[in-house]
Amino acid sequence: MRYYGDPVLRKQAKTVEKFDSKLQAFIDELIETMRSEDGVGLAAPQVGESIRVVVIDASGGEMEPYVLVNPQIVQFSEEKEDYDEGCLSIPGVTLSVNRPSKITVKACNGSGEEYTIEDAEGLLARALQHEIDHLNGILFIDHVSPLQRSLISGKLKKISKAKRDKSETI
Repeated sequence: MRYYGDPVLRKQAKTVEKFDSKLQAFIDELIETMRSEDGVGLAAPQVGESIRVVVIDASGGEMEPYVLVNPQIVQFSEEKEDYDEGCLSIPGVTLSVNRPSKITVKACNGSGEEYTIEDAEGLLARALQHEIDHLNGILFIDHVSPLQRSLISGKLKKISKAKRDKSETI
């Protein structure tokens, strides 16, 4: 898992061009990591791979997770809503984020077949936007006011420092 302060989280992820068994194995690992961390979604950069792959399970484990390779948001509703968000890469931080309430996303599955999620709303819409942001080097804290960000700056410094300290001991 990569945490706030890791440069990979701020990179524009690369487009996936090869749909093979190696990609499928990575997707399986991503799903396993998301589940073991009790996440709703996980993007490849969060585990150190700067490629455009996201997995999402907004069903609480009741359905198979969405696998989105090279996802693109193609439509946003004008209506927006506030909702508390957290992130596995920024543990212990939850903030209210204002996002479009309904979106449409085009992506490929792990085999390279294109599909569309139309008019996603609720937790699924929020998770899609949050995880696709990761592929563009954007974190949910980038969507909050400077005041909100300043209120959590101490926590962010601790997360970043803990990450650096861990990497130095390895």
